[in-house]
Amino acid sequence: MGTIGILAGEGVLPARVAESAYAAGHQVYILGFEGFAEASVIESWPHDYVRLGAAGQILTLLRRHGCTDLVLIGPVRRPSLSSLRPDIEGARILTRLGCALFSGDDGLLAALVRILGEEGFRVRGAHEFLQHSMVTPGVLSQSMPDAQAVADIQQGITVVRTLGALDIGQGCVVQNGVVLAVEAMEGTDRMLMRAGECRQPGEGGVFIKLLKPMQEKRIDMPTIGPKTIEISAMAGLRGIAFEAGNVLIAEKEKCVAMANQYGLFLVAVEPEL
Repeated sequence: MGTIGILAGEGVLPARVAESAYAAGHQVYILGFEGFAEASVIESWPHDYVRLGAAGQILTLLRRHGCTDLVLIGPVRRPSLSSLRPDIEGARILTRLGCALFSGDDGLLAALVRILGEEGFRVRGAHEFLQHSMVTPGVLSQSMPDAQAVADIQQGITVVRTLGALDIGQGCVVQNGVVLAVEAMEGTDRMLMRAGECRQPGEGGVFIKLLKPMQEKRIDMPTIGPKTIEISAMAGLRGIAFEAGNVLIAEKEKCVAMANQYGLFLVAVEPEL
């Protein structure tokens, strides 16, 4: 049974994947991306740190540790080409990526999966190891969405699907039928803070998070966690709706407890096709 190599960005989920893989009998090795991976999360496992652009070092370390399967988990902000500073192998991979470099995230990530496969690795989705972070449709919190919140959720689903089809983002905030903010390159946290700045009088808005159509689920699966709950509360939102089965919820019990503490509703939805 080969070693599971975990390419780690921000947050606690790299450790959760490691725990699950180890419990299933796999050896685990974590490569933490410098500036993103958190020491407190990965340093109890065999690990190294590496720059995003150091593809040669990444491939060498993965092979040296006998990795056959890879899991990419945790947010990593997409760097500019000028800041990437690729090594020789990195430059070669950038060339192999070709026009995918200038496409949206979906095209780029799909190309990365293909190249990693050509290099002899099997890319696996974090959801394969994090079944406890997946939920079925339903309300997780004590607070329930009322009729207006349900209408905002439905509008948000339409908005996010439209954004997703254009490979723009995975989330938006809707308040009483008004779209306060949509997610783009700035990421979820900044989008939520911007929504707070745009808040209108009345009941707070609703944050909706979905998997994009045709998204490469093995690399960029949407995630919410305790920080999402905290920022949503700070932004004056009234609740969070996320796609059941297609959005990971990190530290689920803590998220539910925080939602109850702040009086937010937390609901897993199953959008109609």
